[in-house]
Amino acid sequence: MRTVTYSAFRKDLKSELRRCRDDAESLLVANQDDSENVVVMNARDYDALMETIRIYENPYLHDKVLRGLDQLAAGKASDRELIDA
Repeated sequence: MRTVTYSAFRKDLKSELRRCRDDAESLLVANQDDSENVVVMNARDYDALMETIRIYENPYLHDKVLRGLDQLAAGKASDRELIDA
């Protein structure tokens, strides 16, 4: 993760935001007081991170993912056709 100061971030705000969006790279905007540091990231990446956290926090979903990974590792996976809505 790249780090920039508040003043550098303000100076080059537009290109820093585009870089976060286009490169899927998070950016730490740092201040002398660590409690004022913030992270800037692409909204899609944030949504994916929050979904991952929700799955890990839900015992049923987390177990279901682990069971699926175990089945895949054991060679018990199969291809299926997608149904068009």
